[in-house]
Order: sequence, then C-alpha cells, then structure tokens
Amino acid sequence: MKWWRDAVIYQVYPRSFADSDGDGIGDLPGIISRLDHLADLGVDAVWLSPFYPSPQADAGYDVADYRDVDPIFGRLDDADKLITEAHARRIRVIVDLVPNHTSSRHVWFQAALAAAPGSPERDRYVFRDGRGPSGDEPPNSWQSVFGGGAWTRVPDGQWYLHLFDVAQPDLNWDNPEVRAEFEDILRFWLDRGVDGFRVDVAHGLVKQADLADWHLPMVPLTGEGTEGGARPPMWDQDGVHEIYRRWRKILDSYPGDRILVAEAWVQPAERLAAYVRPDEMHQAFNFEYLEASWTAAAQRSVITRSLAASAAVGAPTTWVLSNHDVLRHASRLGLPVGEVRPNGIGAGDPQPDAALGLRRARAATLLMLGLPGSAYLYQGEELGLPEHTTLPDEVRQDPTFFRTGGSSVGRDGCRVPIPWSGSAPSFGFGPTDKTWLPQPAVFGELALDRQQGVPGSTYEMYVAALRLRRAHELGDGALTWVAGADEVVAFHNGTVLVLTNFGSAPAPLPEGAEVLLSSEPLAGREVPTDVTVWAKLA
Repeated sequence: MKWWRDAVIYQVYPRSFADSDGDGIGDLPGIISRLDHLADLGVDAVWLSPFYPSPQADAGYDVADYRDVDPIFGRLDDADKLITEAHARRIRVIVDLVPNHTSSRHVWFQAALAAAPGSPERDRYVFRDGRGPSGDEPPNSWQSVFGGGAWTRVPDGQWYLHLFDVAQPDLNWDNPEVRAEFEDILRFWLDRGVDGFRVDVAHGLVKQADLADWHLPMVPLTGEGTEGGARPPMWDQDGVHEIYRRWRKILDSYPGDRILVAEAWVQPAERLAAYVRPDEMHQAFNFEYLEASWTAAAQRSVITRSLAASAAVGAPTTWVLSNHDVLRHASRLGLPVGEVRPNGIGAGDPQPDAALGLRRARAATLLMLGLPGSAYLYQGEELGLPEHTTLPDEVRQDPTFFRTGGSSVGRDGCRVPIPWSGSAPSFGFGPTDKTWLPQPAVFGELALDRQQGVPGSTYEMYVAALRLRRAHELGDGALTWVAGADEVVAFHNGTVLVLTNFGSAPAPLPEGAEVLLSSEPLAGREVPTDVTVWAKLA
C-alpha cells in the first residue's frame, strides 16, 4: 500500500517549533535538533509551513522567492540537511507551496508595478480597471478573507486583486508563464528530495472569468455557499483540476511516491473528493470534520459522508483537528457545543473551559486516530496545548487582527512557541527567554519534559495511540458502525472497537472486550462522558 494512504503527518510551524540561535524565532536548525521527538512520537512524515524568503506580512505565506530559505530560518543548506536527517529517521518531508498569491515584494510584482496596464508583467497577476466614471471604484464587490476590500489601487489607476492581505497579490493562473513557473518550482524541491507539497488555498487559484460580484461573506473559505445558484466565483472553480493533473504527472515522474495535499476549504464532501481523484492530488484536508460539532449525531454524519465521498474516487480520507489557522482543539472543544468557531479568542472574549476542552480533545484525538485513512497532527497538540486566549493586543501579528480593526483577533493564539522544558527559559523553545509571541504560564506545566514517562499524560497517550494504530493497521482498515445508543459513537475497525461517549450517562463496554487505550481512566467496565476507548474484540 502507498505510504500516504494511512500516514500520520505532523505539522511543524517553523517559527514556533524550536529556536537554535536565541533570537526568539524558530528555525530549520532548531527543527533538526528536535527530529528525534518526531521519531519517538511515531509519525510518518512532517509538513513544514513556509520557510521561504518573505517580508513576513502573513507569517511567510507571502513568498518573495520560492527557491530559497529566509535568513530568519537559516540557509538552503539547512533545508537540505533537514531533509537528509529526517529521511535518516524514516520521516518523510512535505513542504508548503503557496501558488494563489506571491508577496508584493516578489520580483514579478515589482515588475508589474513598474510596467504599463496591459503589459505581460501585469498579466501575471489579476489587474483590472476600476468601475465608475473615473475608475475609482473597485472592479467588483469581493472582500478579503482577512477583512476589508480585496482590491488595491496603484498610482496609474488600475486595481490588483488580493483575496488575502494587500501584500499578497493574486496570481493569474490563466497565464501560461505562471503555470510554467510553478511546475519548475515543483521540480526544484523534488530534486532536493522533498516527499511532497501541501498546497495552500488549493481551491482558489482559478477565478470565474467574469469576476462576477459576490455579496456573501468570504469567510470561511468554502465553495458551499450559493448566490443565484452559483458557487462563489473565487473558490472551487473547475479549472483548478487541470492544474493539479499536470502537477500529478510531474510528481509521478519521480521515485518514492511523492504527494500533493490540498488545503481546500470545500463542501460538500463530494466537491472535496474531486481534488483526490486518481490523477490529481493524493490527500485533501477534511475541514468539514474539523468543524463538526461535538455531538454523536454530527460526528457520525460527517464521518459517514467523508468516507463515502473518498471511497467513490478511490482515495483515503484525511482527518485533521487542528492547524496553524484554527483554534487549537483543546480550547475549541471547551466552548459551548454548537457555537460557531471564532477566529481566535482574546482576553475580553468568553473563555473556554480548559479542563473540559482538554478532556474532549483527548477523546477527539483517539476517535480521529481510530478512523481509517490518514491523519494530521499540529505541533504541540501531543502535549495538550491550549490556545493562548489572553494575548495582549500589542503583540498580535496576524493581518486579520489589523484588517478587521480588532473585531477578529486572528490566529496568533494557536501559533505561540511550544514548550519543551518546564523550567528552562522560554520553556526550552530556545537558549534565551525571547519568543516572538509570549507563552502562557500553563505551557510550563504542559512542557514535554513534564509529560514524558508520566502515565496518563497527553504525550504518553499520543505515543501509545500511534503505536497501537500502526500495530492494528487502523489507518488501512475499514469502518463498520455499531448500532446502539444515540449518544455513543462506536465502530469496529478490524478487530478494534472504537467507542466515544457523548452522553451524560456512562456507556458500557461489550463483554469480553480488552481495553487497549482510553483517553481518561474508566469506571470499571463503563466509559464516562467525553471519553474514547479502544478495545480489542474477543
């Protein structure tokens, strides 16, 4: 079987993983120094968020050069060493690719600004004349995902599109030069030994040709909304699939099962499955699962739909609970059930129930890892890290915070540098007490060295779960639902029973079932509320 069909892949956010030089920003040498942690945890691959040269207007997702390493993270030699050292530990390496937009500092965009309207340089991006008698109105009604308008006017009067920050101009994927450039970028990193690419905003590259007005919210990034019966003109256009079919051919020409992973905020599941047809991408994050409410009915429904849609195209389902763009699930699940997920939590907002959130997060993790398919983990979730929900406004860096005037605090809270040692400066993140975002005091209690070897700790639960998942081949298994109480989600995956109790009363285990792992201590043969159990069937 192909490795990626049942892989557990760990996301590293480089600036927040490990700092080797004491400047308060994580770097590639720091990641190399912590690769043994990933090997001990038992993951199959690591996905690295962008480390390319960038002005850092959006934490590196504004790329100025796709073929180098930003000095804050190290050098190109460090990237090569990281790939080599990871491979020596049987860990594959996936890098982030950001093809929807470049940095406004990219040489192409600088050339576009210096060139005239209608020039080849401008055609690499989405430039348009404005509306109104003087062209002083934006070309359409689109809004930025980060807040505010999606168009900015340049001195000669034209406007350029940026679905995200003003420093992230959208590329024109109808331009053959853009397509050729990214195919060359793929080959550059494949030649250096990377095992695949996580494709940022994979559903956004192609826009509807007429750039029709759209008056519904731009957030979340989804293709499920309708206006006049149409999908949003900037998301999930059918033309993206031709691009990925070409990319798939390039990856297939290299040895070693290199993969493409879609960040596609697309619903329903059938639309998402189109991205993982046999000649396109290999995986697509299941964000509908991430967003599902913590109820038995919602969980059963999304799991059933997801598995059916993926099976229809012969692909695995790719499960995820946290990443660098959403509230950490240890905090998200501590909010009232059914509440719409906020884009960050500030000190003045209603605070999650920390103990309840962690309890549910542990249960959700075992539920997810018990499902067939592939799974992604976000750095620090193996420690049970919560969102930093009391960051001072003056330290925030997410452009969402500034573009919305603070009404959306943004994603900084899930990006705080992670703790390795409870008693060290910066909790072991680096050799000094500097951190690019401040860490909450609770991180000291949750540091790796406070959990290793401690029975029942979140870290030890993750280690055990990944070991058992591999031993029982759960990722390569098949799900059979167990009929029962409405408030219990239970299924067989091979010879393993996975049971999560969402109800208020304890749920009994079947006679003869041998408990393999539980997210919390059991009450005899009964599973308490908000607990998941893996049990071996007789």
